[in-house]
Amino acid sequence: MLIDTHCHLDACDFKKDLDEVVERARNSDVTKIIIPAINTSNYEAVEGIANRFEGGFFCLGLHPMYLESASIEDLQIIESILKEKNNPKLIGVGEIGLDFFVDSLQSPEQIEKQEYFFLEQLKLAKKYDLAVVLHVRKSVDRVYKYLNQVGGLRGIAHAFNGSEQQAQKFVEMGFCLGFGGNITYDRALQIRRLAKTLPLQNIVLETDSPDIAPSWIYKQRNEPYHLRKIAEVLADIREITLEELAEATSANAARVFNCPQLRHYVH
Repeated sequence: MLIDTHCHLDACDFKKDLDEVVERARNSDVTKIIIPAINTSNYEAVEGIANRFEGGFFCLGLHPMYLESASIEDLQIIESILKEKNNPKLIGVGEIGLDFFVDSLQSPEQIEKQEYFFLEQLKLAKKYDLAVVLHVRKSVDRVYKYLNQVGGLRGIAHAFNGSEQQAQKFVEMGFCLGFGGNITYDRALQIRRLAKTLPLQNIVLETDSPDIAPSWIYKQRNEPYHLRKIAEVLADIREITLEELAEATSANAARVFNCPQLRHYVH
């Protein structure tokens, strides 16, 4: 059993063949898929898709790249949903974080807004004992600062692309790091080095579909079906069997999200 811990099935890329995408994944032993939200406008869609199949789960959050119209009311909406927690498929706060890569997000005002919403969402995750799914782009040290400030958090650093020293900080906090299509490129030496040397108990699998396509579908639409082959690449890098990797990464996801259902096979 494989778990795709980060997959945007609500993206318009999947509107025409969503059921087929899920079925292809299932037939490739990708039986659980976690769908993160990006802002309140897609919460209903994310939850609806997660409810459509047995192995669907979701997270709610405000993505740092989609904060243009975000307000205090959005935080209030998130908290009201987390407080009610009337859907057991809601297992985390995400996708949240900081993006210091996109030029349009780098003005002092934009950085301040990113940091404000990130901190407030971390507080909500701690208050309601939920994992966080982190967007960390050119911002590892600042993200770590806020994680440390709030304390007592758990989660995943999605699509991690920092240094070994930065990765170690997340490991020390008990966080997992998400690895996906990036590791399939021979030139991605730093990511592949991390994928080989990080403790296995701190690694989870992801596709970030429809983005971060693996090498064999370069610049094409990614989908969770490809997670099995990505996992085979990672198992080869670590010199372990696919079964060992699947068992460990599934256990890691279940632990981080505090969700025993993630460890159960879907029949």
